[in-house]
Amino acid sequence: MFTRTLRKLTVLNSVVVILIFLAFGATLYSYVRSQLFNNIDNAMRDRISSFRVVNGRPEINMRRTIFFDPRVIVLLRDGNGQVISLTPFSSDEVENIKTLAILSESGSLTVKNFAGHIYRVLCLPYPHDENILFRSDGSKLEIQEIIAVSIVDSEVSMLRHLLIIIAAGLFAGIVVIGLAGYYLARLALVPIQTAWERQQQFVADASHELRTPLAVVKTNAELMLRHPENTVEQESARVTNILREAIRMNKLVSTLLTLARADANQLELQLKPVVINEVIETVVEQFRPLVELKGLELSVSVEPQLEMTADRERLHQLLVILLDNALKYTAPPGRITLTCSKLQNQIGLKVEDTGCGIVPEDLPRVFDRFFRGDKARHRETGGAGLGLSIAQWIVEKHGGKIRVESSPGVGTQFYITLPAKK
Repeated sequence: MFTRTLRKLTVLNSVVVILIFLAFGATLYSYVRSQLFNNIDNAMRDRISSFRVVNGRPEINMRRTIFFDPRVIVLLRDGNGQVISLTPFSSDEVENIKTLAILSESGSLTVKNFAGHIYRVLCLPYPHDENILFRSDGSKLEIQEIIAVSIVDSEVSMLRHLLIIIAAGLFAGIVVIGLAGYYLARLALVPIQTAWERQQQFVADASHELRTPLAVVKTNAELMLRHPENTVEQESARVTNILREAIRMNKLVSTLLTLARADANQLELQLKPVVINEVIETVVEQFRPLVELKGLELSVSVEPQLEMTADRERLHQLLVILLDNALKYTAPPGRITLTCSKLQNQIGLKVEDTGCGIVPEDLPRVFDRFFRGDKARHRETGGAGLGLSIAQWIVEKHGGKIRVESSPGVGTQFYITLPAKK
């Protein structure tokens, strides 16, 4: 699925960038072409506007010529289509230009490829009243139109070179854009693929965790159905098994729902001023009998009046998870220590035990959902590997940080920092 999506994103990114490059290249080419021909057109219009007939003789007022271009040739055309040149050029050039002028229409501005050269031609009606020109042979020419012609071979050549450069750049750019598009598409898909894989793993792990208690319930129920004559007292062991697994499933489903709602940002914290000492006292009272029953020692050291803005219920849940985790994996005669103190603008919380510890290769994954370093041990203690994931979410949701240090056979320490009330 992701391979096809990757291809689609690569093509889409590449097409978008190529279209941008094409638009840029077309704009650049049009701008350069417009500037080149505007200069030529201005020069031709200047030459036309500077020409007039005075007393039957041609006169060019050079003072009025702003855009002077020596390549501009001026020709005159009468009503019969006869054309004469006012610029001294070689006979071949003049004849070619005359032929070109004859082919040009009045009022037109065109580019023509003729006789091995490219010309820009401007043909306008003669604008002045005095339009009778006396020629050297004594004949008269009644001027109807005035034509300016300029050879634009160099400009066209420049435009062709520019077009080649743009095309070459686009061709090279397609390769680079393709690779860049592939890289960007992969980059964009990384978080999506990670989320998808996490979801798939989450579903698979949840199914696996539910399969065992469901199998236990099913097996015990089937065994009970084989002996319908038995009393409840006779089947009490199987009923107890079913109840225990039902409680375990209920806890697991509740935890899964909490994580799912947390992922969807549907869990909002009820932030209020909280004295964390009171929360710690409540949790310690809840756990002390369990700790003593297991033959462990619980040591608590808390500075007085530690206030913060937090969700009281979530803080309670956080402490329960950490103390429960320490209780499960500490064998007698072990020790559990809970310390809480103020560190500048933060509250530092530490839960330490002298339990079995965590091997170094498992430390980076202790907050992963359903991760259990020793699955057999977790099965014995009833853990599903979700508690520390919820603990991490609670800490981060409060703007704090959580980290763990552990040594196998020595114990584990969880360090938490939370923002203190200002």
